Amino acid sequence: MLKKRIIPCLDVKNGRVVKGTNFVDIRDAGDPVDLAKHYDKAGADELVFLDITASHEKRDTMIEVVRQTARDVYIPFTVGGGIKSIDDMRAILRAGADKVSINTPAILNKELITKGAEIFGSQCIVVAIDAKAKGDGSYEAYINGGRVNTGIDVFSWAKEVEKLGAGEILLTSMDRDGTKDGYDLELTRQVSELVGIPVIASGGVGSLEHLYEGLVKGKASAALAASIFHYGTYSVAEAKRFLIDKGVKVRW
Repeated sequence: MLKKRIIPCLDVKNGRVVKGTNFVDIRDAGDPVDLAKHYDKAGADELVFLDITASHEKRDTMIEVVRQTARDVYIPFTVGGGIKSIDDMRAILRAGADKVSINTPAILNKELITKGAEIFGSQCIVVAIDAKAKGDGSYEAYINGGRVNTGIDVFSWAKEVEKLGAGEILLTSMDRDGTKDGYDLELTRQVSELVGIPVIASGGVGSLEHLYEGLVKGKASAALAASIFHYGTYSVAEAKRFLIDKGVKVRW
């Protein structure tokens, strides 16, 4: 069995790491390169950089931040936000990222998933799905930084994403984002059971128990978190020790 991964998420806005609640109420959390270096030394398995306004404002992802991070950070990292074409993917990967994450462009241009996988390999293509519960047990996918409801069923979309060639899914519960109430375990479990590619659980971590629940009850391959690490509530080492003590196989 593959070991579970712990992935700090760095939401970037105007060159700074920020954190919000339900995709709004943003507050500053530090310099992205400094934080990336910190997590590299702290034992994180991977990192995710998300330019949270790039798709909405039609801005390109900050290449220079990627270059600086690649020079000083040795763990794999994914970059998302504003990646709309194969050329954008190529630029991000050449700057030093290991993977690219796409959400809005993946839905608007499904061929981008397939072409990206063919050119760079499926392992480089992460499709982010921002999911919001409808109240009847179903979920809809949102784009443009959570501003636009596509009406697309999340479960159907997750299966299609895998068929199109994505190597991983970054699954965020918009309802839980920043709330510290824990992952949406039903959402995470259903998507994890539907697909054969790794699923990263995202949205709502407030305690170490939540990480455990996402990985075990939610059956995710990796647990993504932001606030609990950025503001020093817990360290990556504390999280891994907690999971090991609970019988979860993680990289130490």
